Amino acid sequence: MTDIWDTFAKNLREKRRKCGFTQAELAEKAAVSTHYVAMIEVARNYPKVEVIARLAKALGIEIYELFLDPNSPVLEMKKLHESIIADLKYIVHESVEEAFEKRDRKQKKLN
Repeated sequence: MTDIWDTFAKNLREKRRKCGFTQAELAEKAAVSTHYVAMIEVARNYPKVEVIARLAKALGIEIYELFLDPNSPVLEMKKLHESIIADLKYIVHESVEEAFEKRDRKQKKLN
């Protein structure tokens, strides 16, 4: 089993990269030093709750997301949920577009 701080460090690094932030940019947004972010990301420093909250806010995520095990069924369910929502949005968008196109074709025939 992976240590919770190792999981935290890995998630912080991945979430930071996903947001497109450098360590310096994240550090500035969370009001900590770049060196401190680097040490957290290699699990050599363990931040206090207040710092964890600022890091999560800077990344636009909930605090708990930094502690989720990537192999967790909870995370898999969240990914599935997000995928289903994205698919539904796409289907609705395509259906609406198709309906408008049909309406426009009908109107052209009537004119």
